[in-house]
Amino acid sequence: MMGLHQPQSELFSHQVNLEKRVRADHPLRQVAKAVDFSFMRAEVASRYGRNGNESVDPAILMKMMFLLFYDNVASERERMNIIPERLDYLWFLGYGLDEEIPDHSVLSKARRRWGQEVFQRLFVRTVEQCVEGGLVGGDKLHVDASLIAAHASPSARAMSRSMTE
Repeated sequence: MMGLHQPQSELFSHQVNLEKRVRADHPLRQVAKAVDFSFMRAEVASRYGRNGNESVDPAILMKMMFLLFYDNVASERERMNIIPERLDYLWFLGYGLDEEIPDHSVLSKARRRWGQEVFQRLFVRTVEQCVEGGLVGGDKLHVDASLIAAHASPSARAMSRSMTE
């Protein structure tokens, strides 16, 4: 059963208003204004049952995945551990200080449930909204070169040094 996150103020808050704690010009405010993550609910509704345990809101899951790319964090586990420490992340996700952050495994389970084609469609639509909102400049190019063979052994470095001398 697909859940829907309903943000609410804590009854006994620590008098911390996240809306006031996240600066007006914070980049995540621009993202929140430009990207409507709620479109996802309709896209993935058919992937959820009508009974059973309630899931984490798919829009929240996509925001969590967005944060992985936003801060270039390779590990979902690391990202989920950082969320409760960051007021800007809590604000962006609609979580309060005392709300429990889901386990990192919900992200991989959601991608598996949605399937690669659906996830790719959701990701592309999110990026398109960022472009339309003026958040993507296109003046930088990032390349992952992790699959390029490198001569990184000590003997290869010594050889390359002797070739340049």
